[in-house]
Amino acid sequence: MVGAGAAGLYTALCASRRGARVALVSATPLAEASSYWAQGGLAAALGDDDSPELHLRDTELAGRGLVRHSAAEILTREAPDRVRDLQSLGVRFDADRFGRLALGLEGGHSVRRVVHAGGSATGRRVVRQLSALAAGEPRITVFERARAKALWRSGRRCRGLVCDDGRIIAARAVVLATGGAAALWARTTNPPGSQGTGLLLAHAAGAELADLELLQFHPTAVSGVPGREGFLVTEAVRGEGATLHDATGERFVDELAPRDEVSRAIESRLRETGARAVGLDMRMIDPARFPNVVGALQEAGLDPTRELIPVAPAAHYMMGGIVTDLDARSTLAGLYAVGESSCTGLHGANRLASNSLSECFVFARRAIAGALAEPVPEPAQAEELQLLGSLPSAPVASAETRAALWSDAGIVRCEDGLRRLLANPHPLARLISRCALARTESRGAHQRADYPSRDPSLEERHVVAAAESIAWQRWS
Repeated sequence: MVGAGAAGLYTALCASRRGARVALVSATPLAEASSYWAQGGLAAALGDDDSPELHLRDTELAGRGLVRHSAAEILTREAPDRVRDLQSLGVRFDADRFGRLALGLEGGHSVRRVVHAGGSATGRRVVRQLSALAAGEPRITVFERARAKALWRSGRRCRGLVCDDGRIIAARAVVLATGGAAALWARTTNPPGSQGTGLLLAHAAGAELADLELLQFHPTAVSGVPGREGFLVTEAVRGEGATLHDATGERFVDELAPRDEVSRAIESRLRETGARAVGLDMRMIDPARFPNVVGALQEAGLDPTRELIPVAPAAHYMMGGIVTDLDARSTLAGLYAVGESSCTGLHGANRLASNSLSECFVFARRAIAGALAEPVPEPAQAEELQLLGSLPSAPVASAETRAALWSDAGIVRCEDGLRRLLANPHPLARLISRCALARTESRGAHQRADYPSRDPSLEERHVVAAAESIAWQRWS
């Protein structure tokens, strides 16, 4: 198990509950993974006015004709049970005075269906509880401050992994839960480590990647404030009534439209006016509903109870990733991927808010049955280990690469900029540009200035990167 965010921790716990022994490799100490900072909640049809069918409709509408129906159907059907399982593991979600779950409203959802913990501290609460359970579980061995350097492949099967300290871990299956790649962009809501390490490990071992051109930009990240640049102001504040205003004070967008639409509207208004940010008015919001957001803003010298908060879009979530089936299997036998590092097709071209945490738990549980059925690993061959030990670690993106991705693969891109990225020294930047060049249309989070319309012939078609080739696939 590589990665100790929400997806990795839950996968490890699900496996241990099935009697399996788990090696959990974490680049950070437990409870410090990127999921810790997630402000959004879990989307699940739990309300009396909701249903999995309605959740499915909202997911597909937000995904702009690219959602894999079968993946979305599984997510919307199984998410309520995963919420209940997390409660059984001790996660305490926000409730009203009668003990009923308090359901929030976020962009793209037609009803209230988002479960939170501590207002906008959901990631913190969930990861903290799951980390404590993993640390106390005798079947789980945690390797903190360890990094996977390479996947150990023999023939057409993944047999384990090699860590950067030389440690060899043999396993019947490897599950990657290493997060996304939004920190490759200069302006981002993500911690610095979210640079697609797991995607590069999988690709180097021969697994297919897909939809790398589909990077979601969050509309409301703090702008122009030292120490809080890129700090995400959760979408839930707009669900409770916060509004967006340009420099003249005008409201210019439906604040609860899907994220791609809101981000484009803000970007367009900034280009028109030359401003660096628009204003988020949350003065009518009870500060007690979102204590960590309000506290962080006040620490930076902003008072959301008295003034508008300067915000602008920032790179937030990678819809693409390691191609997996509906049980989290990659195209390389023995290798699985869950969470943001995977690409099931669930999110299509634009992720519906708070579907991602639900995805972590739904597909992590589904991964376990297949992973535990994989064959027991054979003894290592010395020549294999020597070869793998010589492989370089995944590169850290330079400031120049991050600036190039923001400039040439930002909210609006075009062929000239994307072709410049083909010469970038970072391998994932080159793969992103190849996928973006292939999609000659504008769809969801992928907006081409030179192809401004949606191409009906590309409905439900995914750009897949395998070895050195780019291909199109339809997924059932």
